[in-house]
Amino acid sequence: MIPVLLEGVSMPNRAQLPKSLHPLVRRNGTQVGYDPRFHTDMDRLIKGLKALMRVAESAPDPASGEKPVSKRETQAEPKPVAQAVKAALAEDISVAPAKPSVPTFPFEVVKIDAKGKITQREQRRAEYRREDLGQGVTLDMVAIPGGSFQMGSATDQGDDEERPRHKVMVKPFLMGKYPITQAQWKAVAALPEVEQSPEAEPSDFNGQNRPVEQVDWDAAVEFCQRLSRKTGRDYRLPSEAEWEYACRAGAGSAFHCGETLTADLANYDADYTFSSGPKGKYRGETTEVGSFPANDFGLYDMHGNVWEWCQDHWHENYKGAPTNDSAWLSDNENAMRLLRGGSWADLPVFCRSADRVRSARDDRLNGIGFRAVCAASWTL
Repeated sequence: MIPVLLEGVSMPNRAQLPKSLHPLVRRNGTQVGYDPRFHTDMDRLIKGLKALMRVAESAPDPASGEKPVSKRETQAEPKPVAQAVKAALAEDISVAPAKPSVPTFPFEVVKIDAKGKITQREQRRAEYRREDLGQGVTLDMVAIPGGSFQMGSATDQGDDEERPRHKVMVKPFLMGKYPITQAQWKAVAALPEVEQSPEAEPSDFNGQNRPVEQVDWDAAVEFCQRLSRKTGRDYRLPSEAEWEYACRAGAGSAFHCGETLTADLANYDADYTFSSGPKGKYRGETTEVGSFPANDFGLYDMHGNVWEWCQDHWHENYKGAPTNDSAWLSDNENAMRLLRGGSWADLPVFCRSADRVRSARDDRLNGIGFRAVCAASWTL
């Protein structure tokens, strides 16, 4: 049994033990503790042993009849083994820190056919980052992988303002898991002003977990600016390209769930239908975020509930549009802005992934909200 010196535990010293045990105290006593050099020392030792093995493997086989090295030759030059081990141990080996575990959350993906019948249910997990907004309120940002997609609608779908359909490259980024809620809005509204002071409780349909609405474009920008100042991270509204890419989540269909929409999958005016889809319950107001299945990226409420502001200025169509994920701006700061996603009051046709509408930057309606995005370089 090896004596161990534990913190806070009094152990007998050498003088208190019989003389016959004194040698054991020196040989077998050790102190348990954290040594930051341990991994470095072990890596150096392993590297030295590997060098020793390489030299041993290249040494002459005694059975081969090769002439052994004489004592004189050995003294003239350093032994190959000692030389290799010395060189290996002399290296300054830096040990990379262990990569932290990435937080993920589970979600369910639902796919439907053109008549609204469920054809697939699948459990998945998405990577995310959590921001502390204060007052016990948090903001979950979902990691969206980079890639390319066909933005807009084909000639037999949608409106002219959704064409020409074009390929867009998108870099990885983080996007709000839900539209900004009333609780999140209120927490950020309590932060110091940057350019303006929006209302702390502007919404028509009250509920801490319902999306904030009646927020104009400038107020949404103010929210992102205050959050950026608090966290040191670059929060902003999504570009139109980022929004559609995130909404589709790899789907080329009219909706991320398929070629139609049902009231079991989104909050919209389900008295009306799209394609061969069924009618459903028209709720007549916003619903709590996350009440319906997510898309393949783990984002909720991308169809319906509230329209969402984008950075871009309005353009009549996609002629000359960027082929990357940057916002398409003009020199006119008073230009109309972009809204995406549809709302609780809209027909399903306006909730399509490709649908886009214009709105004045100072419009405040109970069907307009937003969600934030952030750079993907956020470290854990």
